[in-house]
Amino acid sequence: MIVVAGEALIDLVPDGTAPAGGPGALPALLPRRGGGPYNTAIALGRLGAPAAFCSRVSADGFGEALLEGLRAAGVDVSLVRRGPEPTTLAVADIAADGSAGYRFYAQGTADRLFELPGPLPEAAGALSLGTCSLVLEPGASAYEALLRREAERGLFTALDPNVRPGLIPDAAAYRARFRSWLPYVTLLKLSAEDAGWLGGSPEEWLAAGPAAVVVTHGDRGLTVHTRTGGTHQVPAERVAVADTIGAGDTVNAALLHRLAAHDALTPGAPAELDGAAWHDILTYAARAAALTCSRAGAEPPHAAELGG
Repeated sequence: MIVVAGEALIDLVPDGTAPAGGPGALPALLPRRGGGPYNTAIALGRLGAPAAFCSRVSADGFGEALLEGLRAAGVDVSLVRRGPEPTTLAVADIAADGSAGYRFYAQGTADRLFELPGPLPEAAGALSLGTCSLVLEPGASAYEALLRREAERGLFTALDPNVRPGLIPDAAAYRARFRSWLPYVTLLKLSAEDAGWLGGSPEEWLAAGPAAVVVTHGDRGLTVHTRTGGTHQVPAERVAVADTIGAGDTVNAALLHRLAAHDALTPGAPAELDGAAWHDILTYAARAAALTCSRAGAEPPHAAELGG
């Protein structure tokens, strides 16, 4: 089982039509289930991977909808705790090329009050974390403690920082904190934009702990750098892009699912995979992300769309 820990929120996405009502009219916003870890869990479930979601979710109507989305994807929700606080909202701004920016409304919301859970299920073999949940306190410290605890007991761990600069009050402190996580990370996946903002290089990050670092380059594909010195790259799949919401989260899920198919969800295994294996894993992730980009909102593909 792959446990995904982090926030679940509601994306408010422009509906794509011109605002009615003349000058100054506001665009209609459609609520969509979202949050990087949430999207990753949904994508894993749709790909057929045994997955569980670990978070704190509001008891409001949005929270109920988020849980229903997980159940529909076959994701175990027994590690989800509930709270009376509202659900976090993220207002998406979609650029002409389909890329998305976000403004977050997260003050006093349920997911920020996450607490370190008890032992994960015996079936848990991997833990995936990232995005806002590792920034917003007090929950961020609990997620960080979960990462350290599970890495120390030998679990495969995956980290996608998915940097949201608008949520980070002290960039230098966050960068130092990011570096402190690396000894506890098996697979680091990040976008080229994240890499530029964080500073450093794949070689520096690998020296700090991860067995492999995957960097996504948007329409230029994906690259993996491994601790044993291997570097492998695949191109992106060409599609008509509706938007990029959830594409990186889909990559997270596809990487984990395909690594499991190669029996590589153990701390040292990714570094030992050969070029053919990584080509298969990265190509699968690129295809999954392309399908997500081809439709509006975070709508990861099902296994049948990828041939398994």
